[in-house]
Amino acid sequence: MRGVEPVATTGHPWFGDQRLAPAASAETLRRRLRDVLQDTGWPYQPVLPAAPMTIPRASYAELFRVAGVLVGLLRRTALETAPTARERLAVYRMPASEDQLWLRDPLLDERYADWVARPDAVVGPDGLRFVEFNVSGALTGAVETQSRLDVWRGLYADADGRLPYRSPDPFAVRAEMFRALSAELAVAPRVALVGSAQVTGVTGYYFEVEAEYHRSQGLSTRFFEPKELHEAWDCPPELRYPIGLRNFTIPDWNDAGVPTAEVQQALDHGTLLVGTQTATFLHSKLTMGLLSEGRPWLTAAERALVNRYLPWTRVLSERRTERAGEQVDLLPYVLRNRERLVLKEALGDCGKQVVIGPEVTAAEWETAVAAGADGTSIVQEFVPPQTCRVTLLADGADEPHDADVAPVLGPLLFGGRPAGLWCRYRTDGAAGIVNARGSATGADNAMVAL
Repeated sequence: MRGVEPVATTGHPWFGDQRLAPAASAETLRRRLRDVLQDTGWPYQPVLPAAPMTIPRASYAELFRVAGVLVGLLRRTALETAPTARERLAVYRMPASEDQLWLRDPLLDERYADWVARPDAVVGPDGLRFVEFNVSGALTGAVETQSRLDVWRGLYADADGRLPYRSPDPFAVRAEMFRALSAELAVAPRVALVGSAQVTGVTGYYFEVEAEYHRSQGLSTRFFEPKELHEAWDCPPELRYPIGLRNFTIPDWNDAGVPTAEVQQALDHGTLLVGTQTATFLHSKLTMGLLSEGRPWLTAAERALVNRYLPWTRVLSERRTERAGEQVDLLPYVLRNRERLVLKEALGDCGKQVVIGPEVTAAEWETAVAAGADGTSIVQEFVPPQTCRVTLLADGADEPHDADVAPVLGPLLFGGRPAGLWCRYRTDGAAGIVNARGSATGADNAMVAL
């Protein structure tokens, strides 16, 4: 296959033993990779990928097949915690700021809660493990993956447009999601992308680049800042935008001083934005803890899948629970087993509010456990991330170099369909929390199937 070369299997066999060789000079790679993201607010990365990351087709299929099933199980788990949104807010002990932006029809709010999702997975010693689930229209990865894939397509496609790898394009799948949504609701396929350039780390172009793509495919799409959003509904019917993407989180807008009242007005006047507010319950790590502990409605096959692909996870509180087939007192067990566990707050993002037991002292661990033992955090089995060998290009270098990295895999799911695979890693090979923003060694790439 064109451009494919063998790679030493220094890491886990799940990543395979083949990869794509760099297809351009160092200068061309730097220019193209930086050009596609330079106006979006994406941070400067001193070490860039020199080729797409690759995995075997069987691994790629496993990742998306299991991700889709688990997101569906999370949705059912969240909804069955209580019969209404109001009661779920109490069960989850959600902050008061999350009690807003509901659709008037609660069934629609629940129906479309999981239409935009990106689980985070790592490959541990025993294979694939899903360590958390990002369920929100504001998740990172779509623009970044699309941009990387655009570069790789320009470098690897032959004269007939054929590629030596397989990957869906995030924007193409998202466009089909919007078309399906408009068909289900029997409304015009006119899409509002709602976000704000006032939030740190993004620019208006971050949203416009997707709107431009959809328009190029014949899908009428417009980016709205909240102050403009009345124009999506306060106009003649043929000019309205009845569906869209809620590309923001309430905490981010609160931090930036961006009001949400205009969004509530649009929702009240019939604009449906995915993911809906119900997604917050799926996004909460408490839901993962509930699913890991077991639900009475799980089939034997579903229970086996949860046990295989979710690390042991529990809502942290003073109680008894199962661990390795035995009943244990949870808090004493957590205190005794710091080096095997991770603590995570229910709604933390970007690696925030995460305490990795092996990386802190016993005293620090005890403090974190005491702070999180009120039922608003989870404790999770620590999964040692395994590595794969990739080709990277450092600033100032004339040639790429090989490196072993421990990637966090972010499969994108839009409307339940695979929409590309975003990966983050540390260019120095370190494992642990990986944030492609605000880190000297944090980096990202698209992963494709060979």
